[in-house]
Amino acid sequence: MQQQSFRELGVSAPIVDALAGLDVLARSPTGSGKTLAFVLPILERRTPAEGPSSVLVLAPTRELAAQVTAEFEALAPSKGLVVASVYGGVPLRPQAKRAKNAHILVATPGRLEDLAERGLVDLGGVRTLVLDEADRMLDMGFQPQVDRIVRRLPRNRQTMFFSATLDGAVGELARAYTNSPSRFEAELSDDEPGEIEHHFVSVTADTKVETLVEHIRSSSGLTLVFVRTKRGADRLVQKLAHQKVGAVAMHGDMSQNARERALVRFETGKVTTLVATNVAARGLDLDDITHVINFDPPAEDKDYVHRTGRTGRAGRSGKAITLVLPEQQADTCCFYHCRGHREQFERAGMQSARAKLLYTSRRGRRSKW
Repeated sequence: MQQQSFRELGVSAPIVDALAGLDVLARSPTGSGKTLAFVLPILERRTPAEGPSSVLVLAPTRELAAQVTAEFEALAPSKGLVVASVYGGVPLRPQAKRAKNAHILVATPGRLEDLAERGLVDLGGVRTLVLDEADRMLDMGFQPQVDRIVRRLPRNRQTMFFSATLDGAVGELARAYTNSPSRFEAELSDDEPGEIEHHFVSVTADTKVETLVEHIRSSSGLTLVFVRTKRGADRLVQKLAHQKVGAVAMHGDMSQNARERALVRFETGKVTTLVATNVAARGLDLDDITHVINFDPPAEDKDYVHRTGRTGRAGRSGKAITLVLPEQQADTCCFYHCRGHREQFERAGMQSARAKLLYTSRRGRRSKW
């Protein structure tokens, strides 16, 4: 397996191998411009004569599927290629009708499997498979559906696998789905344009909303606020309204039309604050988000990366702010340290977690690591 770097070879490197029909395995953090790395080679290699569903792109969320579809639709007509997307939250039959005649199909795993089981889409002609943000698909529990979908595809195909991490189960999945792939790694450097400033703010239950309002009002662009639960998103929008801060919510319990309306209002600046659960962390691709605020700290370090990667895009700088309650400090400091933010964490007056007791010796001496 070849291992190369985007920095050393430039963004054209994965495109060159994809154009050659090779399998591609890419570790690609949010904001690394990976979408064009598969869109351009697909449009160059595929032709209308190959028939419908010659290209399949799997994405974890409806928002990401819609955005990938938009990228294809900007260029596909010039090649005579038809693009369709299928995902949950909208009527199934109209989607199936569009998908039946599309050369490029962008789908979420659950809805695609439903269509395939009903015989409404034929995957036997797929020549190129793309798994976009594969790690997120596993996080969301889609591996069984993905496995069943892949078993429906021809073995003689090109596979492009994109993921923010290639460790553990994701790495095993990558090896199972690809054949002698060229491997690429996209890194986002802290000293490149688009640097993200990381800040941690100690709050109490009484000051948390007030502190959030202060940071929202200090923002000159769009602010994305992350909360832990769907109900929490709706409640926070109401609390912000009482503070005369306009905001909209976006989460998995909303219909697709409602989510799209909220996103349009946010994207156009009619409302400058979007309150979302993690469902938005991997689907949004907006250049004008200047602030990401973790109203509720994420549970894992990779969620922190995915959330904060929504800002600092297209060469612009951004701010990532996390509000931390006293009882959350010990649980959250570890992964902030792993991401290199220990100094910012302690500068905010918060304490690092003490080393955990791993074992006690027979002599009664405690050993800590």
